[in-house]
Amino acid sequence: MAKVAKLPVAEQEWAAYAAIDWADRKNVWMVLAAGNGAPQRGEMENTPEAVDAWAAELHRRFQGRPIAVCLEQKRGALVHTLTKYSHLVLMIVHPTTAAAYRKTFAPSGAKDDGNDTASLLDLLLRHPEQLRQLNPDTEETRLIQFLSEDRRRLVDLKTAQCNRLKARLKLYFPQLLQWFDDVATPLVGDLLERWPTLEELQGANPAKLRKFFTEHNCRNQDRMDQRVREIYAATVATQDRAVMRAGAATVRGLVRLIKELRSQTEELEQQLAQLVADHPDSRIFRSFPGSGNALTPRLIAAFGTQRDRYQDAGELQRFSGIAPITQASGKKKQTVFRWAAPKFLRQTFHEFAACSIAHCEWARAYYDHQRREKNKGHHAAVRSLAYKWIRILFRCWKDGTLYDEQIHLRALEQRASPLAATGTDTTKPQWKRVSGFHKFSQ
Repeated sequence: MAKVAKLPVAEQEWAAYAAIDWADRKNVWMVLAAGNGAPQRGEMENTPEAVDAWAAELHRRFQGRPIAVCLEQKRGALVHTLTKYSHLVLMIVHPTTAAAYRKTFAPSGAKDDGNDTASLLDLLLRHPEQLRQLNPDTEETRLIQFLSEDRRRLVDLKTAQCNRLKARLKLYFPQLLQWFDDVATPLVGDLLERWPTLEELQGANPAKLRKFFTEHNCRNQDRMDQRVREIYAATVATQDRAVMRAGAATVRGLVRLIKELRSQTEELEQQLAQLVADHPDSRIFRSFPGSGNALTPRLIAAFGTQRDRYQDAGELQRFSGIAPITQASGKKKQTVFRWAAPKFLRQTFHEFAACSIAHCEWARAYYDHQRREKNKGHHAAVRSLAYKWIRILFRCWKDGTLYDEQIHLRALEQRASPLAATGTDTTKPQWKRVSGFHKFSQ
């Protein structure tokens, strides 16, 4: 069992110190009373009843005084369970930090739950200033964060199923991908559920097809006639009945799955819209160009309502992973991508910066400068733009003021920045809106 450091008497400010190495079924814990030399250790089942009994015993033993509890996870079932006990103050350790600290005293890589728990407790006692106390935001803000993340997962799932649908259609019904740009629309879904193969579609009466398109809000008569002509002029891609029957069965299943994912996404978006409308910071983040209905709640969740959460914009730039890191050794020095960062948070700033290019003059000029003058790739240029946006977002959030692009452009002019000389150039890369998202095209 790894040794646990003793905290000097002058630094004791808690009734006790605890560490928990959580697992799916069983948690290993250690508790060290302030001023005592030997910690107690034990195990508890990972159930609400077992955790409640453990927390109640600590409350009784230390008369409800605060206890510092070191955990390796920021979110999870155990964290959500422990946050309801006011006498337990959770101190969060990044998994990478926990693993590196453990290897400091076990370079062989040997590990077990008991040693992991002792290592966490030792870290809490020796380096408390390096740990961040868990301080949850308001319920409304956390709900926005959870729903935004869930919505993004549903969107990613729908994208994955759309890709599967496209791959299957290419085997036996590739013409449909030429007739329709987006296979995730209700029009395409209903069409494939009704006529999953080209043969079945060509067997339908033209009047029935026109009625179907009209019922799905296809009002352009010329476009409708062109589609009907192309349908009847198309050639079957394969005569392999096994491929066609299997494809039809799979396509029907994928279409239903996409429909359900689309319905769930819309339901979450309705909840988010109401929450954002009632949130005190919604006006701030809606004022930024390109935020929109999808990114406004994500920006609210990224910053939260605790104005002392970040001391400056640089702290958020580093924490989000937008700021790169510098690696220097001897004469060698390089700037590289920061991999260790909250992925969803970094994605939020990256996507917001990308969307702002189509709505903001100086953002477009800066992006073009990074691409043409700095020879950066698309994503590297967007990250550079996001780095600048975080500074502006942070200041508006900190001061509670709305974004005004004219104020920013005047500031650029005062600094003689080349970004102030913006204009419209049709030869520049363009952005187009597809299925509710802005996509880059050259």
